[in-house]
Amino acid sequence: MSNTEQYEAPVENGGVGARVRRREDERHLHGKGRFVADYVLPDLQEVAFLRSPVAHARIVHVGKPQTYAGQVIVRADMTSAADIVADSSLPTYKSSSHPPLASEKVRFVGEPVAMCFAPTRAEAEDIAEEVALDLDELPAFANAFAARERTDVRVHDHWDNNLFLDLTADVDFAARAEGAPVVVKQKVDLARQCMVPMEGKAVLAYWDHPHSQLVVITSTQVPHMIRTVLAQCLGIDHAQVRVISPDVGGAFGYKCVLQQEELCIAWLALTYKKPFRFIEDRREHLIAGANTRQHHYELTAYADKTGRLLALDAQLLIDGGAYSAWPFTIGLETGQALGNLPGPYDFRGYRCKTQCAATNKPGFLPYRGVARTGVCFAIELTMDAIARAVGREAWEVRYDNLVRGQDMPYTNVVKKHYDSGDFQESLKRAVDRLDVSKWRGRQKQGEKDGRLVGIGFATFTEQSAHGTAVFASWGLPIVPGYDLATVRVTADGGLEVRAGIHSHGQGMETTLAQIANEVLGVPVAKIRVVHGDTALTPFSTGTYASRSIVMAGGAVAATCRELVPRIVKIGAHLLKEDESAVRFESGEVVGATGRIPLTDIAAAWYLRPERLPQGVDLAGLEATQGFKPKVDTGAFSYATHAAAVAVDTETGHIEILDYVIVEDCGRMINPMVVEGQTIGGTAQGIGTALFEETLYDENAQPLTSTLADYMLPGPTELPPITIIHMETPSPYTEFGAKGVGEGGAIAPPAALFNAVNDALRPLGATVSETPLTPRRLLAAIEAASAAQSEGSELATHAVQHEEVE
Repeated sequence: MSNTEQYEAPVENGGVGARVRRREDERHLHGKGRFVADYVLPDLQEVAFLRSPVAHARIVHVGKPQTYAGQVIVRADMTSAADIVADSSLPTYKSSSHPPLASEKVRFVGEPVAMCFAPTRAEAEDIAEEVALDLDELPAFANAFAARERTDVRVHDHWDNNLFLDLTADVDFAARAEGAPVVVKQKVDLARQCMVPMEGKAVLAYWDHPHSQLVVITSTQVPHMIRTVLAQCLGIDHAQVRVISPDVGGAFGYKCVLQQEELCIAWLALTYKKPFRFIEDRREHLIAGANTRQHHYELTAYADKTGRLLALDAQLLIDGGAYSAWPFTIGLETGQALGNLPGPYDFRGYRCKTQCAATNKPGFLPYRGVARTGVCFAIELTMDAIARAVGREAWEVRYDNLVRGQDMPYTNVVKKHYDSGDFQESLKRAVDRLDVSKWRGRQKQGEKDGRLVGIGFATFTEQSAHGTAVFASWGLPIVPGYDLATVRVTADGGLEVRAGIHSHGQGMETTLAQIANEVLGVPVAKIRVVHGDTALTPFSTGTYASRSIVMAGGAVAATCRELVPRIVKIGAHLLKEDESAVRFESGEVVGATGRIPLTDIAAAWYLRPERLPQGVDLAGLEATQGFKPKVDTGAFSYATHAAAVAVDTETGHIEILDYVIVEDCGRMINPMVVEGQTIGGTAQGIGTALFEETLYDENAQPLTSTLADYMLPGPTELPPITIIHMETPSPYTEFGAKGVGEGGAIAPPAALFNAVNDALRPLGATVSETPLTPRRLLAAIEAASAAQSEGSELATHAVQHEEVE
């Protein structure tokens, strides 16, 4: 599946930089993981939702079947639960309430209107079928353009139009653009997508009578934030809510917000004081979870005669769906798009207008890469268009425009602070590894089967672990601060590491243990990492935005260091030496007379306190510390993706012949985990580029409600991937590490489309709308052929006219 330069075999133990085998894999490979669906509780009631069959309508009446009236809940029954309100202080942002069950109106197909419960899901679904739903249908908005233009029909009646918000930026644009000799226009469209994790939404809640506590077991990335908002919406103290997130079968951003269903199930458990559960099925996910990626760009680039970008003008329209999600709001996607569109490039004139329209689709959620897949797609296709306009190799124009390594740290046109790295070097290595001259030779020679080959590149930045000031500027209801970790030395010299973040596939149980090993020298096998339970872990806003290894990893390192002086004091006393004469290394206190392992020091604290010195630190061998990067902009990973493709102009089929990634996430905690994240993200990016699209008809009815309609890439569609690592440490983080969770998914659409456009150059065709299906590819070829024919006819007519005169 992949090749890596200087590959090393995995090991069982090691600190920062070691290829330690993922500890969590064993239980999953043996079927011993524990997910929400695996819990068995007495008297558990399963929940099915009655969902709206239309996209926009007023609710006239919801009729409960008389036989099962007590097992059907509508919004009017939930008077003790507040609506979900995701407000933002961004200018022009419009507030809206998101009811746990539809109230007064339904705003998208699949919106929950009633919930029904029974001992089994099948019985609950049977009850839902008997609920009578009387709706007065309204005109529906199936696209953002129609929603933006009309004000007579509104998704939210109290608004004056259908715009969630409208953001603008203008940095020295007019002066930089004036007189530019090269002006290039580019339109780009990204289709709406689903995240499609292996495990969809899943939540179980019950009332813990001995502790007078609501326990919510949910598949989430952000357990502490879910606890906070559930307490707020249910009107109870935070101490009365415990959130447990067990094994999570993928998330990708889908599970970093409060879901309607989480609030509904928690309310049921709080109200009836018994357990309830909801497990999303695949059709529900494809209909109600179709909520990401849909962007439309109109770009105008101003460049000099060599292709050096001088200024960029952009207009962006995002299809935000019906609701803004808590806590990130739709402002996150819109703000990230505006702020990240300049990418890794060095130019100083920028104007951008970014709008987000409310439509009758599920509310937009952050998805792996949050806006950056779209902005990378837009700016990278524009870079290739500039190269075509000036008649140069696309990679050469890209190279000339990238921020140079010697200019790092670098603050770009919108004040993104790039902490370290060499963008040009990553591109150069990708060019060399792909071997551009080889592919140019093949293009000249031609393929025996008649297919056209092409190559494409895309370079991007991935902002990771951005902090308080950045999130505060987006006006979110919750703003991340310091992440905390608790580390405890156990009586046998092992470690317990407790972190508030939560893993949903990133291997945090392994990498956090490696960081603790690096500082305290305890073997990875003797380190237990605890996360995903608000009762057992310190507060964290959770896992998102490629932040966990920087934030939680930094907190673990800081906490382990906090323990070292305490360990040294006890060890020196046991060695009968002065503290200043000993040192701590590799899990032992070492002095002139010998060395004493952490196991003996722990035994003295826990089991033989008569051996402790006077004045021992009463905090013991347990500590909690916080961490955030030295600057609030976080750390910027980056990469270049390079692709070679073959295009069949008769069938529209695209084959990926070679794929190269040169990535730099600073110091790698575990290279094997980095590669896994990169490959997994790239697979999703290929899905965005070539396969995945949620389609709607003119009434906003979803047309892709099964996996027979919604296409996903499988093993046969994924190429071998070569990964080349660069390591430029960040000066702002522990060990110089940077996040890498989202990067793989950002660049593939841009790299692949650029490769296809390179292949199509002899035909004069270009493509710029995802996914690049055979139908779209053949349509582009046909349109180019028609335009050329029309041009030839006009030219011929002009010549004939001249001869007559």
